[in-house]
Amino acid sequence: MTKILTTTIIGLLITSMMLSGSMWAWADDDSTRTPIKHVVVIFQENVSFDHYFGVYPNAPGFTTKPGTPSSNNYISNPSLLTSNPNLFNPFLLRSALTCDMDHEYLAEQKAYDGGLADKFVQFTTDSGAGCNPNGSSVMGYYDGRNVTALWNIAQNFAMSDNSFGTTFGPSTPGAVNLVSGQTFGASEDAIGGGAAISDDDPAYDDCSSTSETLLAMSGKNIGDLLNDKGITWGWFQGGFAPSTAWTPGHPAKCSGKTTSLLLGPGQTAYSAHHEPFEYYNSTANPHHLPPASLAEIGNNGQANHQYDLNLFWAAVNNGNLPQVTFLKAPKAQDGHAGYSDPLDEQVFLANVTSTIENSPYWPNTAIIISYDDSDGWYDHAAPHIRNHSNDPLNDYAPECGGKNAGLGGADDRCGPGPRLPLLVISPYAKSNFISHEETDQTSITKFIEDNWKTGGIPDTLGQESFDDISHSLNDMFDFDNHGNTPKVCLNAAGQVVSPVSGQCPKVDS
Repeated sequence: MTKILTTTIIGLLITSMMLSGSMWAWADDDSTRTPIKHVVVIFQENVSFDHYFGVYPNAPGFTTKPGTPSSNNYISNPSLLTSNPNLFNPFLLRSALTCDMDHEYLAEQKAYDGGLADKFVQFTTDSGAGCNPNGSSVMGYYDGRNVTALWNIAQNFAMSDNSFGTTFGPSTPGAVNLVSGQTFGASEDAIGGGAAISDDDPAYDDCSSTSETLLAMSGKNIGDLLNDKGITWGWFQGGFAPSTAWTPGHPAKCSGKTTSLLLGPGQTAYSAHHEPFEYYNSTANPHHLPPASLAEIGNNGQANHQYDLNLFWAAVNNGNLPQVTFLKAPKAQDGHAGYSDPLDEQVFLANVTSTIENSPYWPNTAIIISYDDSDGWYDHAAPHIRNHSNDPLNDYAPECGGKNAGLGGADDRCGPGPRLPLLVISPYAKSNFISHEETDQTSITKFIEDNWKTGGIPDTLGQESFDDISHSLNDMFDFDNHGNTPKVCLNAAGQVVSPVSGQCPKVDS
């Protein structure tokens, strides 16, 4: 019923847009500092760099391009595989389904142990039912046989091996940092120190849990900034369309289901604490209202820039892609250990990349693949802490605590946190390139700010946000190559396939 209802709504919106004559109505203007006119951020879940790229690019059956640069991973540091400072050596995971590790703010600090990165088994492993009872789970990694899509993307476009979470902690801090550059200004102190460090659901969302304290954030986010300057944008998330629509006195419900390749049907699609704009009153769509028409997508309206993922496909196919787009996969495809997996994840990644590459948007688009947190998975590259904290309850002195608070004088914003994957797909991305310049989640925010600066966007969000001190992503681009990096088509298994008449084959999701 939910799928039928969503399809009907989208069909009506498409019809409305066609009648309004606004098909393929994007602007070809000079409002950006680079040739990039559209940014698409795919924000995935819970992966450390070593967990996916620890042995890149060496895997049985994976074809490596000549000249592939070296990365700061196990291949460059082979003793990590045989004489690791943790209680167990890293090991190749045989199953795509794993347990969810401990990835709390304090636990991750303790795992890094003042930069030694030697206490993951003690502090971030999950030894519950079905996990390795000896605690070795957290040391597991994949290779190109399970993360085929991402390895092929890295082979053909740009990847970073020096990108980190803005702070330590789980999904909500990562998502909030992505859109606002800072986690201070939280409404309740279950978080400690006034900064969000846990996964409390957003206060401005009907589909948040009714059994926990809800979190509201103050201050500005990137959506506010884009609104101020008339730049179109949107957050599109799997399961956002309500299964039960809101009516006065009756909140919307989001119990829509999707199918997983490995877990089967009946998987809940929507996660409220993965939707960062719902923490801010200014950018929330509490009742999950749809846009009044496809022409509203990216603009102000009753949906307030928050949409179901199905409307992303409709927007691309009908010429209404916002200038700045954030994508959140349904839970089964977001890569989060415990309910998702890399095989399901790469179906989503291939679907998005092929859709953009087949569209007229491809020549001036940058697709950025990033992650919200590490899930606690082992990564040997300890972050160099730039922003300290001094909360005795939530800070571990060798890593974060025992020093004065950093930006804004706020505690519990210790970072950077664990190292995460970061990839850029674009005709202007460097090909088969690994950037070693340090970045973090707010570097994506900074790239958006820098790119649209000529349109009136300021350099940073202010409010002591991390984009004040982060590097941009420019090292991953070559804006002098005239957009000559070729498209690469992927199938649902993440394998490179040949285009047909210049178009990538449809990905069967």
